[in-house]
Amino acid sequence: MHHYIDIHLRPDPEFTPHQLMAALFGKLHRLLAQVQSQQIAVSFPGYAESPATLGRTLRLIGTAAELTRLMEHNWLQGMHDHSDVRPMAAVPAEASQRPLRRVQAKSSPDRLRRRQMRRHNLTPEQALEQIPDSCAETLRLPFLSLSSGSTGQRFKLFLRLGPCQAAQEGDFNGYGLSGTATIPWF
Repeated sequence: MHHYIDIHLRPDPEFTPHQLMAALFGKLHRLLAQVQSQQIAVSFPGYAESPATLGRTLRLIGTAAELTRLMEHNWLQGMHDHSDVRPMAAVPAEASQRPLRRVQAKSSPDRLRRRQMRRHNLTPEQALEQIPDSCAETLRLPFLSLSSGSTGQRFKLFLRLGPCQAAQEGDFNGYGLSGTATIPWF
């Protein structure tokens, strides 16, 4: 993970940066799933939790060969008017290492109650007593609004940037995220 490519979103009067980032990320996700790359990571240099934002830059991180292979595909079609793709560059030697993880909220008490009813043979009343509506978790983290390729349903992909730590290697999924690996942060 010694190289990166920044894709910076241009201001647009018709679309918010959040909408453009979601569209750009959706295109990237489809390509990563198609080519089954496990060596491309994503980063958002403008990430902030207060106020929650991912910023205007999507950073792709990987080896020079993997990034070159990725950019050979025409995955940015329809985004050229909205983005500037910066040339590939080397990751600065002084970059720190941080984990960027997906976070899923337990936001549906109904689903949790159904699960409890199945697993523990509870009645609906018992499940409601154990899991009241007030237990719904809401996250105040930056997120991307995406559509599932298999079901077509919209969902929010919440992201949490962890503290600096020692470099950890690992594979990255179709979202460019890893449950174990860190990414260079600069």
